[in-house]
Amino acid sequence: MEKINFASKFEQFDELWSPRVIAQMNNYEFKLVKIKDEFVWHSHDHTDEVFVVLKGIINIEFEDRTVELNQGEMLVVPRGEKHKPFAREEAQILLVEPMGVVNTGQVESHLTAKNSQWI
Repeated sequence: MEKINFASKFEQFDELWSPRVIAQMNNYEFKLVKIKDEFVWHSHDHTDEVFVVLKGIINIEFEDRTVELNQGEMLVVPRGEKHKPFAREEAQILLVEPMGVVNTGQVESHLTAKNSQWI
């Protein structure tokens, strides 16, 4: 049980769209991610997904609207909801999701990241 400093964790990696696990609670992982530009359309059929913006501005595009999230804001994307995150400038976010969730859902892409990469 030690405190976790987000800034020092973000300093440990440069890759975009490559979540890094910083903590586990029950069957959930807390993941830090740097994002910029477009991601892929995807959904998670068996779980909700939480996006918390720690630095910058991100957008999450849905089939019927786009939600802008500023630093200090969060959004829960319901399971099965098709979405596509993007950021015009580099942003830093915290994801909260069950262990084993693939970042691109069922979509195989060059942006599909390895699971459970700890920092």
